[in-house]
Amino acid sequence: MFAYFVRLENVGIQSAQLLSRKWLIHDSVGDGENTEVEGEGVVGELPVIAPGHIHEYQSFCVLKSPSGYMEGQYFFRRADKSRFASDIPRFVLDAANALGPTS
Repeated sequence: MFAYFVRLENVGIQSAQLLSRKWLIHDSVGDGENTEVEGEGVVGELPVIAPGHIHEYQSFCVLKSPSGYMEGQYFFRRADKSRFASDIPRFVLDAANALGPTS
């Protein structure tokens, strides 16, 4: 299981509401296994982010192997009702290099 933390900052001039997301989760097991996850909002929320403000959340994913990656898109609606997508850059999930308790 991998936990991840996300920080979204609105650098625009209008408020924007996060409506949905789409993730590609790549599990490095075998030849590689891809799973697409789409859904409304994030962690049960449809946050409205005002200009200059931040929304943070944490979530998790389960992989069969000790490594993989995630990437995707968030889909927003501005205050003027126009819509846009924001790419989520790839980030690596790697248990071998994860920080954790030391013995």
